[in-house]
Amino acid sequence: MNHHPFRPTGPRAHRRRALGRATHWLLMGLLLLAAGAGLWWWKAQGGGWPGSTAASAAGSASGSAGGGPGGGAGGRRFGGGGGPQPVSVQAVRRQDIHVSVNAIGSIGASNTAVVRTQVSGVLKSLLFKEGQQVRAGQSLAQIDPLPFQAALGQAEGVLARDKAQLEGAKVDLARYRDLLTKDAIPRQQLDTQTALVAQLEGTVKADQGSVDSARLQLAYARVTAPISGRAGLRQVDLGNVLAPSDANGIVSITQTRPIAMIFSVPAAHVPLLTRHLRANEAIAVEAWDRGGTRQLAVGTVATVDNAIDAGTDTIKVKALFPNADDALFPNQSVSVTLQLDTLANALAVPQAAVLRGSQGFYVYVVNGDNTVSTRVVKSGPVDAGWMAVEGALEPGERVVIDGTDRLREGAKVEVIAADPKQRSGASAPAGSDRRQRALEGLSPEEAAKVKAMDPEARRAWFRARREGAASAAKP
Repeated sequence: MNHHPFRPTGPRAHRRRALGRATHWLLMGLLLLAAGAGLWWWKAQGGGWPGSTAASAAGSASGSAGGGPGGGAGGRRFGGGGGPQPVSVQAVRRQDIHVSVNAIGSIGASNTAVVRTQVSGVLKSLLFKEGQQVRAGQSLAQIDPLPFQAALGQAEGVLARDKAQLEGAKVDLARYRDLLTKDAIPRQQLDTQTALVAQLEGTVKADQGSVDSARLQLAYARVTAPISGRAGLRQVDLGNVLAPSDANGIVSITQTRPIAMIFSVPAAHVPLLTRHLRANEAIAVEAWDRGGTRQLAVGTVATVDNAIDAGTDTIKVKALFPNADDALFPNQSVSVTLQLDTLANALAVPQAAVLRGSQGFYVYVVNGDNTVSTRVVKSGPVDAGWMAVEGALEPGERVVIDGTDRLREGAKVEVIAADPKQRSGASAPAGSDRRQRALEGLSPEEAAKVKAMDPEARRAWFRARREGAASAAKP
């Protein structure tokens, strides 16, 4: 057997040659796989074969027209194409801006009293309705008065007896004085009678005190309201024996007209608050529900606390509300708007127009040639969506409130309505323009037939029509 003089022989050489051939075919397979994947990716990205420039350009134009955020008009809205940027504007104006502070407040009664009986006895009647407004001194309950009437009668009887004895002693004293002038009785007898009269006078005074005490106990049998306010739920039932030591009492009364509210404001507003209070100027406070959608009441600041909370750098403020309609309840939590001041005739722009950048706060102003320019402003308080500003602005100038995301200095803009419902074509149903254009090329019979189809059949009909047109266009 002949062997090549330079080729190794033997089992080991055969294995090396087999391994080399396998490696060669593996590399070829990987190269082909990579080429196929690259071709698939290129086609997925919208690529075409050389010479298909027109198709590529059409695909790019279609993508730029409808591929922006939101599609359709949204591509134009967010910078698709080189046309003017659609924006919404509003005019600068002068108006009063209210300087206000928002906080969370807690409602508390101006006064609270737990009505308890001052004497022990059986509850005979309740003279109030739960939840009603009561006046100070109004009768609320009646304790059985019979024991107190009996005690009063007994005390009055003792008083009458002792008064009669005193009158008799005084008559004897006058007689003894007359006899003493005639030396008919000894001096000692007169002195004894004088002491007896003084003793009886003391007894009568004590009896009068007993009568007054019994009359007071009888008065306490009728329980009255100590303050004016709103009565709560009764805590006792008829027939129960009441005592002054009862913890819950008969009913609680909260004074809700006026009603107080406590809330905290930043300590930076203390000078302005104290200035208004010292000048006896009313500081308006509005109470809103927690959602801030419904106004509950309007009151005024009564006073401020005597110290600032170092932990929160706030100070507590107390306000009073007339609360004639009982809209506020004790322990209720409400949103608070404190009207601190009013900037009269201030230059104001919509809050949405004010932007913040490296140069500070600024706005975009639409010029007469529909280009925009930036104006740096100094921001101020906000009132009902309008912000007081200071800067190179004039009333009547238009500032951009919507569409600022792609604006630059000198950019061309197209002013559209701020309300989407008022924009051109907004009232037409979605897709109606596209369907109208598709129907324009049909005969009246075909248009009527297509309109009568359901949406799925209509789409299939147009698809078949496009495919037929494409087949007819081929050479």
